[in-house]
Amino acid sequence: MRSKILFFLLISGLSFSQQKNVKINDLKPKTEDSVFPLVSYSENPRVENKINTFLQVDQLEYILGAEGNPFKLVSAGKTSYSNYVYFYSWEKLETPKNILSIALDGEASGAYPESFLIWKNFDLRTGNFINAKDLFQVNSIKTVENLIQKQVKKEVNDFLSQLKSEKNPSEEVLDQIAMYEECFTAFTLEDIGYYFGKDKIRFIAGRCSNHAMRALDELDSHVVEFPYKELDKYWSPYAKNLLSGSEQTDKTSLSNKLYKGKIDGKYPITVLIKKLYDDGGFSAVYWYDKNKKLIEWNGKIQGNHISLVESDYYSEEARQWMLRGLIEADIQGNKIIGTWQDHKTKKYLNLELEEL
Repeated sequence: MRSKILFFLLISGLSFSQQKNVKINDLKPKTEDSVFPLVSYSENPRVENKINTFLQVDQLEYILGAEGNPFKLVSAGKTSYSNYVYFYSWEKLETPKNILSIALDGEASGAYPESFLIWKNFDLRTGNFINAKDLFQVNSIKTVENLIQKQVKKEVNDFLSQLKSEKNPSEEVLDQIAMYEECFTAFTLEDIGYYFGKDKIRFIAGRCSNHAMRALDELDSHVVEFPYKELDKYWSPYAKNLLSGSEQTDKTSLSNKLYKGKIDGKYPITVLIKKLYDDGGFSAVYWYDKNKKLIEWNGKIQGNHISLVESDYYSEEARQWMLRGLIEADIQGNKIIGTWQDHKTKKYLNLELEEL
């Protein structure tokens, strides 16, 4: 299946004529294990900055413009997820006019080394990361997920039928049958990767095997594709404008957005909202523009109100994270306005952010 994905990438990468102003070079210092994209978009430097900031914070936990080697944390296994991460190549895919899709190929080493192929998609009108759920009408999301699940199930079931047709199955085939019979196929748009092609969108769902069983998994990842026209009745207004080449932008969700503002009116900060979970969970990272060190925020969102905590350090003695700050804020249009409270002094400082 990996060869199937790489074939799609090769076909998609044959022509770049649609986006002559978007150039991608290698982020320096380039090595055999650190081949990472650096986007150049002379037509819109603001968009260029947003895309590069997102990519480097999201994948390298490095802040654009900070001192030192951008690959320092990932190459030393000192990221928040404590893995060594190597990037071997990237590919700019052929897409509709308003979209930049980049494929990243690499390997992460935790308990076991694990290769990965991931896709990052950006709106070239705004520089925002494109969330899959924003592409579909709210009442159509489940329908689209069911379409994806149906194709994944068919691929698994067809292969199962083939395996079960063997008259004298080997022990290996019996292990394969057991693995595919237990395969998870209830993927949602939050669970899977995707990227835009010239006239199709492709979703990539995870494989049936864990690391130990991977050698038995002949299917590997599941590629599900739809021509854009086939999903026409499900697209959101945002997606229709995005795919048609329209310059009209529409409101999208908070996930994966960048905000800029100040604490106490005098300390400039930048915030990357990472995830909004179905249970109301909310996670973000921010940094002071002066010292460029990532700080995590975690908490809840209810309606337009956000309640977050900022941890200082983990105390082995107390066996818990020690709090540094508490954030209470409200989403007001394209702004987030509230307070940052020092946990020790209880002093409140104003917090005001605006979407980049």
